[in-house]
Amino acid sequence: MYKKIEIAAAIALLVAIVLLVAVASVSRAIGSPIIWSVEIAQLLFVWLCMLASDIALQEGRHFGLLVLLDALKPQLRKTIEIINMSILMMLLILLFYYAWKNTGLMHARLIGSTQMHASYLHASMPVGLALLMRTMSVLIYNKIKNKGHS
Repeated sequence: MYKKIEIAAAIALLVAIVLLVAVASVSRAIGSPIIWSVEIAQLLFVWLCMLASDIALQEGRHFGLLVLLDALKPQLRKTIEIINMSILMMLLILLFYYAWKNTGLMHARLIGSTQMHASYLHASMPVGLALLMRTMSVLIYNKIKNKGHS
């Protein structure tokens, strides 16, 4: 269910970005530019990137180096994959900690013509990292229980 919600949100963000850029382009061409369009498009794009990153991780479509793993026996490969995922989980936790702190620090800053709090932009990081941690937890669990890929 969560994946469907994430995909729907990602599609909605992509459509919003495309429509915003199209409207901004037309309005600029007729001499009445929308001055806040770039800032809103950037905000939407950052959120889209974080959602797309989690969707890609869920589907196993993130870039990975399998050349070495493909040459290993299945049990050794599974062990190395679990260790690798655990290290990645620790990295995600570390990144989440600093992203959370950064979001709080950015609330006082205002973005350009919209005068929107920068924390709205930066909040995409802790939210996206939390989604990635959730997905990584499921992947680790499935790998340990032999439900994972390969």
